[in-house]
Amino acid sequence: MVRSLWTAATGMNGQQNSIDVISNNLSNVNTTGYKQQRAEFEDLLYQNIKLAGTPATEDTVTPVGMQMGTGVKVAATQRIFTQGNLQATDVATDIAINGEGFFRVQQYDGSYAYTRDGSFKIDSNGQLVNSNGLRVMPEIIMPENFEINTLTISNDGRVTVKVSGNDDPLDVGQLEIYRFANPAGLTAEGDNLFTVSNASGDAIASRPGLEGAGTTKQRFLEMSNVSVVNEMVQMIVAQRAYEFNSKAIQTSDAMLQTATSLKR
Repeated sequence: MVRSLWTAATGMNGQQNSIDVISNNLSNVNTTGYKQQRAEFEDLLYQNIKLAGTPATEDTVTPVGMQMGTGVKVAATQRIFTQGNLQATDVATDIAINGEGFFRVQQYDGSYAYTRDGSFKIDSNGQLVNSNGLRVMPEIIMPENFEINTLTISNDGRVTVKVSGNDDPLDVGQLEIYRFANPAGLTAEGDNLFTVSNASGDAIASRPGLEGAGTTKQRFLEMSNVSVVNEMVQMIVAQRAYEFNSKAIQTSDAMLQTATSLKR
């Protein structure tokens, strides 16, 4: 009975973690480029009371053993990199990736981070940056007297713009898309940024639309891939599982109370 108390407690802790993941998904339902997470569980150690194959008689062995489980734990929070819906914005510096890959930005310490959030801006130096002022890499720098309404980004990432008094567009840079062997292994840093880890592998650079990389879509943004309906269903399942485990604790407590009241 004591074992059941602790086993059910691990179940309640596990379902609480599941609710935490679901709530984070729901809170980011409108976050540009957000990728949903999923809590994954695995069972804990087992107490082997009798091993399968133990000799029963001189000529026979027990066909099955006796193992008592000790509960559950969260094994991982899997990030699911399915494509989010593309939403038209009519903003010249908004860029969505249709397919696999990430944009690269340079952080303040010089290291690189990767993002699916293409809500870029142009800073006072004419450079393409993200919402926090981090520079998009490779650098895209606009010429003087450029006309923002003439900014064009092709599906293969070529960036052109016109300057005042000149009808011919100028090439100002080439966007690159970065892919990973295991994108789920990237480390989320907040601010819609991911960094490389040993699990993700090194970044693989390519032009948009080549070598499996997605294409760039100007004047679009990729929205979160969170499905509110699915998250609500998962929340109901987690809530009921939490209640079941709490009932197991209450039942174990009632059984202990019965045992302690035998002698009066």
